[in-house]
Amino acid sequence: MTEQYFGTRPTLEAVAARAGVSRATASRVVNGGTGVRPPLVDKVRQAVEELGYVPNPAARSLVTRRTGAVAVVVAEPETRFFSDPFFSQQIRGISKELSAHDVQLVLLLVEGPDDYGRISRYLTGGHVDGALAFSLHDDDPLPGITRGAGMLTVFGGRPGFPAAVPYVDADNRGGAREAVRHLQSLGRRRIAHIAGPLDQTASTDRLAGYRDMLPEADPALVAEGAFTTASGARAMTELLDRRPELDAVFAANDLMASGALRVLREHGRRVPEDVALVGFDDMVSIAEATDPPLTTVRQEIEEMGRLMARLLLRGLDQGVSGPAAPSSVITPTTLVRRASA
Repeated sequence: MTEQYFGTRPTLEAVAARAGVSRATASRVVNGGTGVRPPLVDKVRQAVEELGYVPNPAARSLVTRRTGAVAVVVAEPETRFFSDPFFSQQIRGISKELSAHDVQLVLLLVEGPDDYGRISRYLTGGHVDGALAFSLHDDDPLPGITRGAGMLTVFGGRPGFPAAVPYVDADNRGGAREAVRHLQSLGRRRIAHIAGPLDQTASTDRLAGYRDMLPEADPALVAEGAFTTASGARAMTELLDRRPELDAVFAANDLMASGALRVLREHGRRVPEDVALVGFDDMVSIAEATDPPLTTVRQEIEEMGRLMARLLLRGLDQGVSGPAAPSSVITPTTLVRRASA
């Protein structure tokens, strides 16, 4: 049974005395060192349990050269991060995987260009062992920052730069093809697309999937949004002004689809009778709350977060980065049919 100490924190010397070993041996065991015979390891661990000893993080870091922390960098401002359930699902997956390995998550958000200096100083200051980064935009300086720090980084989403770095992404292009194919199977022929911000690869990949299925599509049937409800509403208004005869819409995420649905209703368009609507993500809090419920392309957002963390931890354990870093992963998508299409 663990002994209770009030006002006195158990020391490493006490652990060593209880286990009958030297302080150096006790230190190697509790701080993750090697070279100690298994019977002595068992004695030290038993002493740690009995005394309720908590290792000194600084001492452990000196032995393992690890901080036990990972930075999660999201290249979005707070308002976007806390209003889009995509991010909470991805962070949930990351957090679960890191917690299972007793690794601390440190969240860093990018409010604007000035924040990159702060983030660079933090990442190069030895506070974390590696980084997970997602929602990057074109010309984002973060990849250069992590490379300059020599820090293993796993990216969420296919990066928009040529360097071979590990990332986890969904089959955005294939999922978009499936969405448009479904609308075509319903007999829809004037299919519009609300794209996400075209400085992000998820958006350009989904637009490419739309164009794969509709290579001759009228450019006026494509409008760009910003992955927000309000931008989906603006894009839908723009599309109706340009092409009021459209009979289907594929939106690049569920938030934009929900905004489009509101505008269609305001313009007297019935969904799905007049205009069929498909989103992307399958965020249940949105897709099942719309009227009618939203047909959408499901990507495993939480699992993608777990995979990102898993790849990073594997790379850190193997001590690799650069070309030897863990391989990237592309997860499949599936069409979830509900009443909107």
